[in-house]
Amino acid sequence: MSTDDCSGLAMEGVFEDDACGETDQTFIESCDASIEGKDMPIPDLVEFNNDPGSLFFNDGERRIDFVLVYEDEDTKDFEKRHQFQRRKRRRQYFEASLMNMGLELEATKSASYILTRADYETRDNVRKFGLGKLLDSGVYKAAYPLHDCRFNVKSEDQKCPNERYLLYREWAHPRSFYKLQPLDLIRKYYGEKVGIYFAWLAFYTKMLAFAAVVGLGCFIFGYQTKEASTWSKEVCDPQIGGSIIMCPQCDRECTYWRLNSTCESSKKLCIFDNFGTLVFAVFMAVWVTLFLEFWKRYQAELEYEWDTATFLEQEEQPRPEYEAKCIHKRVNPVTQDIELVPYSYCGKCMRVSCGIGTVLFWVLLIIASVVGVIVYRLAVFFAFSAHLSNLKELEPFREYVTPQMATSVTASIISFVIIMILNTVYEKVAIWITDFELPRTKTDYENSLTLKMFLFQFVNYYSSCFYIAFFKGKIVGYPGDPVYWLGKYRNEECDPGGCLIELTTQLTIIMGGKAVWNNIQEVLVPWIKNLIGRCTTKAHEKVTPRWEQDYQLQPLGKLGLFYEYLEMVIQFGFVTLFVASFPLAPLLALVNNLFEIRVDAWKITTQFRRVVPEKAQDIGAWQPILQGVAILAVVTNAMIIAFTSDMIPRLVYYWAFSVYPYGDYGNHTMEGYINNTLSIFNISDFSNDSKPLRHPVWFDSERDTTCRYRDFRYPPGHPRQYEYSIYYWHVIAAKLAFIIVVEHIVYLAKFILSYIIPDVPAVVKQQMKRENYLTQKRLHESQLNLKKHAGHIADKIIKDTEGTFRIMTD
Repeated sequence: MSTDDCSGLAMEGVFEDDACGETDQTFIESCDASIEGKDMPIPDLVEFNNDPGSLFFNDGERRIDFVLVYEDEDTKDFEKRHQFQRRKRRRQYFEASLMNMGLELEATKSASYILTRADYETRDNVRKFGLGKLLDSGVYKAAYPLHDCRFNVKSEDQKCPNERYLLYREWAHPRSFYKLQPLDLIRKYYGEKVGIYFAWLAFYTKMLAFAAVVGLGCFIFGYQTKEASTWSKEVCDPQIGGSIIMCPQCDRECTYWRLNSTCESSKKLCIFDNFGTLVFAVFMAVWVTLFLEFWKRYQAELEYEWDTATFLEQEEQPRPEYEAKCIHKRVNPVTQDIELVPYSYCGKCMRVSCGIGTVLFWVLLIIASVVGVIVYRLAVFFAFSAHLSNLKELEPFREYVTPQMATSVTASIISFVIIMILNTVYEKVAIWITDFELPRTKTDYENSLTLKMFLFQFVNYYSSCFYIAFFKGKIVGYPGDPVYWLGKYRNEECDPGGCLIELTTQLTIIMGGKAVWNNIQEVLVPWIKNLIGRCTTKAHEKVTPRWEQDYQLQPLGKLGLFYEYLEMVIQFGFVTLFVASFPLAPLLALVNNLFEIRVDAWKITTQFRRVVPEKAQDIGAWQPILQGVAILAVVTNAMIIAFTSDMIPRLVYYWAFSVYPYGDYGNHTMEGYINNTLSIFNISDFSNDSKPLRHPVWFDSERDTTCRYRDFRYPPGHPRQYEYSIYYWHVIAAKLAFIIVVEHIVYLAKFILSYIIPDVPAVVKQQMKRENYLTQKRLHESQLNLKKHAGHIADKIIKDTEGTFRIMTD
């Protein structure tokens, strides 16, 4: 509305006495019929009264409830004007429908069930209606309710409640970061749907504080004990790790290396791969259960306080897009009445099948991209191994910039870029699929879209982490018979420090990159757009009306809160699914969320138009998704500890292979663990395709006839040389036993906690029962009074009848 060819409609939802008196579908149809064959009513065109803070019509009495913005079609160039006339007719018909329903409209040039169902066109006896369609087709430029005042200046109007100003001062301002959220005011100003999101986000952040403290303690424990680790000392010892020659990790270009070159990596591994991690993983399994159960209780309190406990799906009206396509008849299974639906049973199956097929196609596309990143890792590791050792500039950082680390970091960055690109494309695809499925209500629409988007995001964000955690380095063969991808690329092995460090690196890059990217999208972009809009307006106008000030703000969009929930649920997955490899994840999530709450408050209060308040009972489909992630997290963390970390092999060595009959020590110890877990390979058994082209200067071909590699296989010369040893099968059995035992213990603890913690607090139950009792009592008293009153009327009628009968008889 910053140009002269834009106009705005202000409307007030007041029904006049001469308007149609009904409020159901019959009322809408009768009002529509009153338009046919008559001149359509048009809104009054008035001039702006130069009051920039006004929330009222020009008469100063009727308050503006909603604003519609459109571009005046008559100001278009003659050659372009024809294509805008259809838009104009639709708009005029829509406005006439609103006015016939009793809404008062006033138009001015630039210096709600009813809104979604007013007609804008009738063609071939098919009614087309819905404000959303008019916005999508460009008939209207925007539709929004007004903010009650400027966010940083209190209105001088005595009638203005200044709720936006209060929200900014007490909630969204940076200096109010330590204050509790005014949830009741948020709910009053933005509606229950926005209120319950901020309530959930605040509750989730509070619960993260406990997990962050325990995770930080686990990290500090690992950091303090890394120097005392026996097996790490053996790696760094020149007499042990310095004398162990390791086999090349790729064909021909890679060469031999000493184990003590991974001294720093082994120390880093000790920080995360220790017994504290096991305790923390079990704690997080209990924590996530407590979080979900206590959230149900808090949610029940909000439902009672906000009077949404009885908000049922039956109260929710069908979407106008659904009603507009209702052409098929069917018998309602509940009422047994004939009703119209937009598709037959076959048509519904076709739509659902098409949606499922499209989602599966995109999931496979993500998996293909992950395979592409894996191929990149295999190819680039070969290149890094060949060239990094020749770069003299990297000599001071030789211990840190290894081929494995360089490959892991670059692959993580590429993976993050691919994730962001696929997210942008799939978002449009998911919306198109959901629109095609044509859900009945808005809740059904959001739940269907939520499931599709989360499934995609789950595969997109977590697939690379699952690969590193459970597949990388697991099927590599041995130096004499390596495993190849596509018959060309040798399967990559884990970093000498273990795959756990690589998983931690992957999680850090994705979580950190995602947080930075989201802040740029959510804060910086809208702020720059609004800044440009304000500068443009100040250059042309001195006084800007209230509705134009809001028009210059950014629209939150129909799925604004959806993306906020999605961002937090994906973070919840990182915090729970892979926490055994990165105990600092809850701390990073806590710090991010402390900013997220205030950033979301700031942007929704200052940078976006006011949203239409909506009712909501809970967080919708996100609740079962969170529960599913919590169940899966038990399995993933148990498998990370069993298959990704070295905890189980160390326990097997300590309790079984360090002493008789397998070991030489008299007491259980970790001494000799490194030598015991590295298999021996005869250099003469290398094939011509795998034999290294060059040797290090310290390598003596006559003396050094063997090299070592990470595996549990029999040595050369053994009757079963290079086959898995008894140690391998002990370790596998111990890993499987660990997973089964831990899963059952944790699931049992989760079940017990879920059972003993009621979903609804006892106080709320009592209050609801009290209200139901009073309601039933009042209804009973009303029925008794009605019967008593009816009895008096009946007696009077009988007496009057008897008197009349006697007169007639006389």
